[in-house]
Amino acid sequence: MRPLIGAALIVALLPACSEPPTESTMPTQDAASGVPAENPFFTVSTLPLLAPNFDLIKDAHYLPAFERGMSEQAAEIREIADNSEAPSFENTIVAMERSGAVLFRVSKVFFNLTESTTNDAIQAVQSEVAPKLAQHTDSIYLDAPLFARVQAIYENRQSLGLDAESLRLLDRYYSRFVRSGAQLGEEDKAKLRLLNEEQSTLTTQFQENLLKDTNASAVLVDSPEELAGLSESAISAAAKAAEDLGYAGKYALTLQLPSSQGVMSSLENRDVRRRVFEASINRGNNDNEFDNKAIVRRLAQLRAERALLMGYNNHAAYVLADQMAGTPEAVDKMLGELAPQIRANAELEAADMQALIDQQGLDLQLEPWDWAYYAEKLRKARYDLDESEIRPYFEMERVLTDGLFFAMKEIYGISFVERDDLPVYHPDVRVFEVRDEDGSMVGLLYADYFARTSKRGGAWMDSFVDQADILDTKAVVLNVLNIAKPEQGQPALLSYDEVSTLFHEFGHAAHGLFSKVKYPLLSGTNVPRDFVEFPSQFLEDFALDEKVLASYAKHYETGESMPPELAQKIIAARSYGQGFASLEYIAAAMLDMRWHELAVADADQSDVIAYEKSALEADGVQYGLVPPRYRSTYFAHIWQGGYSAGYYAYLWSEVLAADAFQAFYDNGGMTRENGQRFRDAVLSKGLTKEPMQLYIDFRGHEPGIEALLVRRGLKAKQ
Repeated sequence: MRPLIGAALIVALLPACSEPPTESTMPTQDAASGVPAENPFFTVSTLPLLAPNFDLIKDAHYLPAFERGMSEQAAEIREIADNSEAPSFENTIVAMERSGAVLFRVSKVFFNLTESTTNDAIQAVQSEVAPKLAQHTDSIYLDAPLFARVQAIYENRQSLGLDAESLRLLDRYYSRFVRSGAQLGEEDKAKLRLLNEEQSTLTTQFQENLLKDTNASAVLVDSPEELAGLSESAISAAAKAAEDLGYAGKYALTLQLPSSQGVMSSLENRDVRRRVFEASINRGNNDNEFDNKAIVRRLAQLRAERALLMGYNNHAAYVLADQMAGTPEAVDKMLGELAPQIRANAELEAADMQALIDQQGLDLQLEPWDWAYYAEKLRKARYDLDESEIRPYFEMERVLTDGLFFAMKEIYGISFVERDDLPVYHPDVRVFEVRDEDGSMVGLLYADYFARTSKRGGAWMDSFVDQADILDTKAVVLNVLNIAKPEQGQPALLSYDEVSTLFHEFGHAAHGLFSKVKYPLLSGTNVPRDFVEFPSQFLEDFALDEKVLASYAKHYETGESMPPELAQKIIAARSYGQGFASLEYIAAAMLDMRWHELAVADADQSDVIAYEKSALEADGVQYGLVPPRYRSTYFAHIWQGGYSAGYYAYLWSEVLAADAFQAFYDNGGMTRENGQRFRDAVLSKGLTKEPMQLYIDFRGHEPGIEALLVRRGLKAKQ
């Protein structure tokens, strides 16, 4: 999931990580100022729930909107800081929550499009705006008179008669100011501003380099015979991708964000598999104009320097002080305890595949580009399960409507009505009105599921509007995936992983949609990284619920339900390959920690690739057959995406998710009663309480690790 922009007060604008949109007619401009007339960001949208006016928004609107937005919020903050009245919760904290309306509107749209539908004009604005936004944020959090007001209110908080949620908001604001450097001296504040500005510039450059190098690294082949093993629709998609890249008549295998690529399990041509693998793991490390090694090195330095300035030994210690885990030691302990068993499982899987190769009389040693191919063959032999046998039962539209939407009605009582009347930012995007059981509107969901060259790889959730009672707003959220778009008239047939991802991202969406809090800063998914993945991973498991599967798993041509024996094979095979999946994940999580546990004196790692290798070796997870899920030069989560010293969060959250899912089935399964309890205790609360308390409110106690071990196939189910 992409990190979310916080509240109406713009706390941190972290750029996320290409069929460019069609060039549109430029809007009329004010002759004197050169600013586009009738900028849609300058006024409140009149569309339902303040949905963005995508039919009116042009690239030329962004920069003027950012400039006005920053200027207006700066004036609002100055008025708050210089208020002659005694500081109060309303005239300081709530006033900050209400500030920055224009900046909030443009930021929400712009930073979503930098990831999903970027182009040269958007990238140019991003490069110009990123350091200015860093300066703007620092001007708020390093404002001494403003912090004096916040501190005075905080120190008298017990005598103010505030309700629990307001006290929570006050605590979060005080913590944000302190963690942003408000208590530093003026000389150190000046240093901090420079560090933040440079980091903002470099994360933007990392993002742009990665997208360009990913597109440039697409593997071209001359004939469909070289793509033997892929489905007809996948081959057609490769032809279209090549045409989009300017290579009509060829076939392009485009790359997705992780190290492992989906096509590798089916491609029969070993040399093509090798080319795809090597292209994938060398992104950002090709010694070309898009090379990210120097940026990685400098970002590690900047973060170490910033942490030291803030009184922490390293960046990881700084980050984790505000997370559930609390310390780097706690994260390292969790990862370190699991790593040996995970490595051993991966080695057993490799031995099984080599044995299969030997049985077939092939004179070859297993290589990393062979792993997915032979893992699929072994899975087919062991479970009599073939990916090509599964896909016809997972047609995307049916998975969406009869699978995900069906499950959401069963669990939460909500329904979905498509809104063709609302404008979108790309023709592939669909909008759904989400309605509660009583017919009232819960929010809007924008669904952007197909891959394109203007979109970064991966899948994520974000929002255009956050729910907040004081602003009288409901959530407008979006889910983004990267499913290969079939040719016109052809079905989009999904792998089970893609089905699971669809459910996962809606878990985030539900967290945003069901939010029911007063203040923007505490709304929806604005929670610690190691809690935010909990609702999403929790929802994944419902894709295989017997009732849900029966609803959507139907053959796209015949309409026949998936045979029960095939469904059982999928469930039985689910834990297969967890050695690989767990090792590539934990290696990436450990790599993240090693970069961000570097002290200032050690942060200048002149050879990024050599440091990566030595760090993985030291942790016992350097295994040539299984590269980390993300290597340093394309690890978008940690360099551009807000997960620095936080990639471990997926595993931490999975402990909660597995335990919570078990709680559902210990109490009757997929029922409205269970769903409402989870919605009320967790999904509606945002960050109004400490995350562990939210979990205890639902479960009755802290989670155990048993359900996780079963989920990962590391322990047999009792």
